[in-house]
This record gives sequence, structure tokens and C-alpha cells, in this order.
Amino acid sequence: MEEPAADFLREDTWRIFRIMAEFVEGFETLSSIPRAVTVFGSARARPGDADYKYAEDLGRALAKAGHAVITGGGPGHMEAVNKGAFEAGGQSIGVCIELPHEEKPNAYLTRVVSFRYFFVRKVMFVKYTKAFVILPGGFGTLDELFEAVTLVQTRKVPAFPVILAGDDDYWDGLVAWVKGSLLGRGKIGPEDLPLLQRARTPDEVLALVATSPLA
Repeated sequence: MEEPAADFLREDTWRIFRIMAEFVEGFETLSSIPRAVTVFGSARARPGDADYKYAEDLGRALAKAGHAVITGGGPGHMEAVNKGAFEAGGQSIGVCIELPHEEKPNAYLTRVVSFRYFFVRKVMFVKYTKAFVILPGGFGTLDELFEAVTLVQTRKVPAFPVILAGDDDYWDGLVAWVKGSLLGRGKIGPEDLPLLQRARTPDEVLALVATSPLA
């Protein structure tokens, strides 16, 4: 009779192959696209909301300026950005995650790839981007925001713009905390503050995207 540890070992070994397969599928699906603008945001925004309309306008502006867009492929801000880009005739890409009870990919995608593992998905967001745009969101959005900033800060990726976007005061408290607490207590240096950039309008987002080393 096999020990339980042997079952765990076998399962972990096959998991490695599943992970490898996800990387291969992601690379093959996305390698033919140009470097895109990756947009993160809330899944809870709804059509008719002001921030949904903003995200839709942003996706449209990015597409008209010739940028492919990548989102998580879900509802809310992701759907809105994809909708704007799709209706403007742009490349609208969804990098989705498989979760229990998760909604299907939104209907405004020209290309979609789905993953079981969050960390594989995150690699795809980073590998094929030239700028990160962050719309108001919750814990998941903040996770993606600070991972992007950390990658730029530690020079694991080129100095891509990391843009806090939106025309309201959603980001003001966070920016004040970064300045007052993180910088004020020496947890970051003055040179780190410009890593977070602020844009209120889609045109301001486009101007910052244009500063990307890969724009």
C-alpha cells in the first residue's frame, strides 16, 4: 500500500506539467500581438455607472491611438475597457482566470486565453505590456497595482508607466498615504514617488503611455 506522501508527490509532479502547459498556451496565444496597454480595475462596476463609462471611453481612446489593450477579461471595468476598444476596431484581449462561480469572459474580446493559476496569468499581464493603467478597484486591483510598481522599482521590467486613472478623488487617499507614511517613515525613497503617476482623463493616460520605453 502506497504512503499518502507518494500520492502528494505524484500530484505535485503532474501539477508541474499543467503549469508548463499554461505557460506554453499563453505564450503561443499572445506572442503575436504587439505590446499592449494592460488595464486593471474592479469587476463590480456596472453599465450606467460613471466609472464604467470612463473605462469604456478609455478603451476606445487607447484603441483609436493604435494600442492593443489587455484586461482580465471579466465584467465591470474589464468589460468596459474591452467594449470601448472592441467597438473602436482595436485589439481587445482578455487574460482570464478560472474560478468557481466566476462569470464567463465578457463579450468584447478579439482574443482570449484562460488560466487556472494566478501566477501564470500575472506573467502574461507583464510580459506583453508596455504600460499599466489602474482604474478604481478592490483588493485584487491593489495587488496588481503594487506588484507592477514593485517590478518597475526593482528593475525586473523596463520603466513602464504605472498610471492611476480616473476623474474623481478615489486615489487621493492612497497617494497621500504613500507620501506621508511610506516616504515619511523611510520605507521608500524620494526617487520611488514618480513610479506612481496620476491621470484624470483618457487623454492624460495616452500622454503617459507615450512615455513608455516600448511605446
